[in-house]
Amino acid sequence: MDLKESKNISLAYGSGGKLTHNLIKELFLANFENPLLKPLTDSAIINLNGTKIAFTTDSYTVTPIFFPGGDIGKLAVCGTVNDLAVMGAKPLYLSCGYIIEEGLDYESLVKITKSVSETAKNSGVQIVTGDTKVVEKGKGDKIFINTSGIGICEYEFKEIQTGDKILINGAIGDHEIAILTARESLGFETKIESDCAPLWDLISQVLKSSREVKFMRDPTRGGIATVLNEVVEDKNFGILLYEEKLPIKEEVKGVCALLGFDPLYLANEGKVIIVVAPADADKLINIMQRHKLGKDAQIIGEVVESPTEKVCIKTKVGGTRIVDMLTGEQLPRIC
Repeated sequence: MDLKESKNISLAYGSGGKLTHNLIKELFLANFENPLLKPLTDSAIINLNGTKIAFTTDSYTVTPIFFPGGDIGKLAVCGTVNDLAVMGAKPLYLSCGYIIEEGLDYESLVKITKSVSETAKNSGVQIVTGDTKVVEKGKGDKIFINTSGIGICEYEFKEIQTGDKILINGAIGDHEIAILTARESLGFETKIESDCAPLWDLISQVLKSSREVKFMRDPTRGGIATVLNEVVEDKNFGILLYEEKLPIKEEVKGVCALLGFDPLYLANEGKVIIVVAPADADKLINIMQRHKLGKDAQIIGEVVESPTEKVCIKTKVGGTRIVDMLTGEQLPRIC
C-alpha cells in the first residue's frame, strides 16, 4: 500500500521492512531533508572543525522486558553503541531517557538501570545525560527507553565494487526467536538466547586489520535481507547470498520451519554485516573467529554485476530466488 493512500499507521510500519523504509523516505526525509540526514545511515556524520563525529538516536520497546540473554536496558545500550560502531566510530557518550508506565514494579526498574550501567561500562561509554517521564497505567508498555550516542569516527569506508565479499560474524535470528519464545502465551521452549552484545571491540579489530572495508551495518529489524536490499537500492550492482553458508542454529531453523518464518528477516542485536574487498575477506574471517563475538563468522555472499538493485540467494538445491525487503511483519512486534 502506498503511504499516501493509507489512513492509519499499523504496527507493520515499525517492522524495519518495506513499510518502514517508505515511511522514512516519503514522510520524514521529505520534511527533514538535509545533507547530513539524506544518506540515511545508522548515524549522522558531522564534521566539527575537522573532527568527524557520529551521532545517533534510537528508542526501544520490547515484550517481555526481560528475556533470555538480556533485557530492555542492555538492548538500548547495545543498539546505540552498535549504530555508532558500524559507522567506524568509537562510541563515547550516551543519553538515556525513560518513559515509565505507572505500576511498573520498582525492582524491575532497578534491574534495568543496573543493566544499562553495566552494559555501558562494558562498552566503554558513559551515560552523561538523561530524562524520566511517567505515563498513566495503560498508556505505555511497562517501560520505553530512548538512547542517543556520540562517537569519534576512526575509519572512512571505500566504495562497494563487484566481487566484494559479504561477511557476518555469526548466527542470525537468535534475538527475535529468543523474544518470541520468551512469551509464555505462545507455548514455546528453547535454549536460544538473544545475541544482544556491544560490537565495537570486534569491529575495531576488523577495521585495524583492513583498509578495504566498504560497508558495515547491524541487521536489526527486518534482518539481513532488509539491510542488503538497502545496500543495492539504486545501485548498478546486486548481491548474491549462499544459502549453505548462512550460519543459523538448528533451534532457530526449527522454530522458523514450524511457524513459516524466513531467518533472513529475523532481527539480530549482536551481528554485523561487512562488505570487504575479496583479498581481505579470509583474513577478516580469521580475525573475527578469534573473538568471542565472531566464532561462527562466515563469508555469506558477494557483490555481483547482475541483476542490479536485487538481492538473490543461491539455494542448497542449486536454484536462485530473489530476496526482497520485508513486507509487513513476520512475528508479533518485539522492538
